[in-house]
Amino acid sequence: MVLASKTNIKIADEVWIITALLHREQAQESDFTVEEIVERARKESINGPIRPGLYVHVVQHCVANRPPNPARYRMLLETRSRRRRLFRQGDAYHPAREGAKITPNPVDLPQDYRGLLAWYRDWCATLSRTAPEDSLLALVGSGKHLWKDEHADDYVRRLREGWE
Repeated sequence: MVLASKTNIKIADEVWIITALLHREQAQESDFTVEEIVERARKESINGPIRPGLYVHVVQHCVANRPPNPARYRMLLETRSRRRRLFRQGDAYHPAREGAKITPNPVDLPQDYRGLLAWYRDWCATLSRTAPEDSLLALVGSGKHLWKDEHADDYVRRLREGWE
């Protein structure tokens, strides 16, 4: 088995690494601009100078909630116009990206970056425990005590009595 070197890392994996580094270094930030990601890639210089495909991977190819064109990765999420964060299970995504790659394969990463995968698992777990509950879904079942002793249709009919 040959481990990945810095010269053969996939651009999508490089984008994931750079975005993970930004999240880890700037934990107070929820997302990053496309320009911040590209600039951090320039500074990190995983493969030397930025490759031409990096920008389009940040803008389109790795973005889960954009239509695939042609790549289908689900590594990033567009949170607002020109802003990205790492994709997490449970995020909405374009249906044509179903089953697509979310994180790099450990053997495809340079050794120095493999620890990011464990960091990512912890980051996702922490966020899922602290994520606010969806306010509409939280209403499921509320009010059922109002009609517990009568059929829902009868309850609505009773409420509407006297309406014209």
